[in-house]
Amino acid sequence: MTQNTSSPSMSASKEAILKNAFAAAVAVADPKVIVPQYLAKIFPVGQEPRGRCLVVGAGKASASMASALEAYAKVHWPQVTLEGIVLTRYGHNSPTAYIQIVEAGHPVPDQAGMDGAKEVLALTKQLKQGDVMIALVSGGGSSLLTLPQEGISIDDMRKTTEALLRSGAPIEEMNVVRKHLSAILGGNLARVAIACGARVEALLISDVTGDSPGDIASGPCAADYSTYFDALNILEKYDLGDSAIPVSVLNHLKQGVAGEKSETLKDADLVNAQVANHVIATAYKSLEAAAEYVRTQGYEPMILGDTIIGEAQEVGVAHAALARDYVAKGIDQPLALISGGECTVTIPVGLKGRGGRCSEYLLSLFASADLPNIAALAADTDGIDGSEQNAGAWFDAGVRQVSRNNSLLPEKFLAAHDCYGFFAELGALVETGPTLTNVNDFRIILLEK
Repeated sequence: MTQNTSSPSMSASKEAILKNAFAAAVAVADPKVIVPQYLAKIFPVGQEPRGRCLVVGAGKASASMASALEAYAKVHWPQVTLEGIVLTRYGHNSPTAYIQIVEAGHPVPDQAGMDGAKEVLALTKQLKQGDVMIALVSGGGSSLLTLPQEGISIDDMRKTTEALLRSGAPIEEMNVVRKHLSAILGGNLARVAIACGARVEALLISDVTGDSPGDIASGPCAADYSTYFDALNILEKYDLGDSAIPVSVLNHLKQGVAGEKSETLKDADLVNAQVANHVIATAYKSLEAAAEYVRTQGYEPMILGDTIIGEAQEVGVAHAALARDYVAKGIDQPLALISGGECTVTIPVGLKGRGGRCSEYLLSLFASADLPNIAALAADTDGIDGSEQNAGAWFDAGVRQVSRNNSLLPEKFLAAHDCYGFFAELGALVETGPTLTNVNDFRIILLEK
């Protein structure tokens, strides 16, 4: 641990430091900044798109990505006519002149998303040799691009998604299933463009651990490593049989295992194809931006990683133990433990719960780390954490004292999975509204002597 003689800024409260660190993490993934940078690299001067330029995409950041692309094209590609459609979550719209924005349901798909996805596929099928398709993809795209394979209804997809959400399956496993039910995901969108002879350039904002293009929004333009067999095994792993999963879905997956359905796009399908996936923003870059900020406030940052997964309550307990260990060993200088990744929350049958994985993690940390000089924040970089409209929550010693004064027992709220209710009563919610980007969850713990 390097020595730093500075001390936490006396002009900034713990609350301000926590929230400013989160803001720094979000800002570095702003599509208005990063989309133009990558467009200039992908299409250098003299190599602008020729012929038709179709823009499609989906995700919580896709509308803001489309706005950024249009602004760039207006200046640098005046001769290029843009057209297309992108899907985003309700409330995540951004102004565009030529690219249609469709708002739809997330995380559970709805008819608006299905209709928009049909239009994405229909426009892609109209591409011709020499055309360019730019795909704008970010977290949330898996649900928004829900276009079931033939024989599977949108209601069947909705029931499947709800069952997977309640099971506690991590997002990577959920997406393996969804890829094999979709006409677009798992590289199927790129497959259509390749057949038309078009060039595909996909810009991806990653919200998944590992930042694999095949995992981001279930990889509509990327090769898929998973199989129908994997998808069926995941349903069996979480005991999701015909009582939870529609028969049409189970039959489709079984037919795929038997070789009666086409597999998702594989690496061999991309040989000689003009397809490129560019990951333009990641969780780790955001953690680094937060680390730079807290360093200016006198804290030594320690990035624990951007791939932390598991049950939110269990991760909170583990991080509380880590914090206690550092305090017990003695802290030479203020320390900031920063991490990312995507936890899960398993809701028992009969409980509704309120909140999301970030707030649940934080409440677990709160309950397990009763230290005098600890402060923490956990929030989703898209601005929405689970079932409510907050990005997450925060606490410091003052918030803890208010909870004691009001006799609020965190264990009671944890048992009810009502993390939102706990922090709402304390006035300790983090509320940003949609940030129009999405690079997974952000967590920070501040420790002092």
